[in-house]
Amino acid sequence: MNRLLTNVPVLLASLALAGCAASGPAAPSATTAAPDTTRPAATTASRASQPAEDLSKYRPKFSPPPAPKPLTGKTFVTPTASVNAQIDQRLRDQAYTNQNVKYTSGYRIQAYVGLERDEAMAIRRAVISRYPEETDYVVFKQPIYRLFIGDYATRLDAERAMLRIRPLAPKAELQPAQVLINKTRF
Repeated sequence: MNRLLTNVPVLLASLALAGCAASGPAAPSATTAAPDTTRPAATTASRASQPAEDLSKYRPKFSPPPAPKPLTGKTFVTPTASVNAQIDQRLRDQAYTNQNVKYTSGYRIQAYVGLERDEAMAIRRAVISRYPEETDYVVFKQPIYRLFIGDYATRLDAERAMLRIRPLAPKAELQPAQVLINKTRF
């Protein structure tokens, strides 16, 4: 019984392959076939040069678009509801609101973190003596002193400043922070 079950799939596969082989294109045989004498020779030659069917009668025919009318003159339309006064008021309100903004997210350089106040002040004096335009912030949260330098709105500005300050504070690193907006720069 087991042998019969194993032979059945083999038998089905061979039948399927035999059916596929019979439906394939015929291979050229060793014997030569007799020429077809039922059709004249001129008909086969003329068919090769002509298309199978003339399809031009089925192609859509379009008429060209009409020419645009020439413009006679420009017409001016007077506005019926002017919004300029409303826009001006909104812009004034926004400008007033922007003047009251004092902080933005930015970066400061943390030049020192440690327990020694004298060391923090020495780094602060070195930075201020060399770069007097930089602002400095000394923060004391017991028992740690932190020295922050500058208010930078972009990381690029902070990186540039850190390259200048790095010789004075070798352990300096960038810290994201709320920074003051200097209104004189704008």
